[in-house]
Amino acid sequence: MAVAASTVNGFSLTPVSKADENYHRPTDLKAFDDTKAGVKGLVDAGITEIPRIFYSPPENLNSDDVSSETQIHIPVIDLDHIDKSTVDRVREASEKLGFFQLINHGIPVDVLEEMKDAVRRFNEQETESKKQYYTRDLTMPLIYNSNFDLYSAATTNWRDTFGYISAPNLHNPASLPEICRDILVDYTKRVMEIGKLLFELLSEALGLNPNYLNNIGCSDGLAFVYHYYPACPQPKSTIGISEHSDTDFITVLLQDHVGGLQIRHQNKWIDVCPVAGALVVNIGDLMQLITNDRFKSVNHRVVSKHEGPRISVAGIFSTLVLPSNKLYGPIKELLSEENPAIYRETTVRDFSIQFRSDGLGTSTLKHYKLNQAEV
Repeated sequence: MAVAASTVNGFSLTPVSKADENYHRPTDLKAFDDTKAGVKGLVDAGITEIPRIFYSPPENLNSDDVSSETQIHIPVIDLDHIDKSTVDRVREASEKLGFFQLINHGIPVDVLEEMKDAVRRFNEQETESKKQYYTRDLTMPLIYNSNFDLYSAATTNWRDTFGYISAPNLHNPASLPEICRDILVDYTKRVMEIGKLLFELLSEALGLNPNYLNNIGCSDGLAFVYHYYPACPQPKSTIGISEHSDTDFITVLLQDHVGGLQIRHQNKWIDVCPVAGALVVNIGDLMQLITNDRFKSVNHRVVSKHEGPRISVAGIFSTLVLPSNKLYGPIKELLSEENPAIYRETTVRDFSIQFRSDGLGTSTLKHYKLNQAEV
């Protein structure tokens, strides 16, 4: 006998523990999407068990920790005084872990706090006020939805997101929500400055001219995604963001105090513990491609928690799906007979489209690896 389901705006809340021979995942995904209320809408409805579409397979929820004997700490790099040792630390972190944190980066703490508060304000306003921005149309100035790959991914993640592209083609700021407009514009300019500095440090770390990566366009594109992870009633049954690598050149991330970000290192999960006032930087797939695997784009995830909401702001250095004929391949100055090209050339657009068609949790890089016969 089927169990009757409660609903939120027409979306079934039947938990996975209940027998229901009529469960049809595509139908539930569409019903959830149609609410335009996201995960926050479910929490506001007072659910105590998560809907079936959010349940993750056990292998996605593996919580094995690194033993205390081999505990890895994410490097914290101080930009207060930049010298050769700074470049050396950036090189080591980029080659070994693909992640590091920045302190004394120049963005005041009150700006960081206002940025996080703005994400909270947007997500915690009345659903009717947010619905006007809910879309899956990538041409819109601001895109708000839950799970960009809702219909292609195997697992639905416990988070809502809004985002916009700030470079190279910034939409009219007046098109951004008034509730967070000013800080979005201000924060964008500040992260662009940090990004250009990081590309200088990464260029030097590769033994190249400091302007190399900026000159080939790594800082041409900058987009932002603002994630909101509500407190989860069953955090051991779902995931905030599935395991994945980023498809950009680099990501500059602001995370709050709640935590939950983890990187995979030697088949163990390592916490990227929040550091007050710090920004997290990670190498993306495109950077791994152009450095011919010298810098590592590392898989990472965000685990769900009882605490919340967790808030993060990711600055994505990539032109994404914007039209461009510019080709990126392994940097010729880094290649030799002993170190031949591992990847074929691609445009950022094609690379990003491939990622979107695959969804989170797949390796975009594998599509661009040269066969041994081609090397």
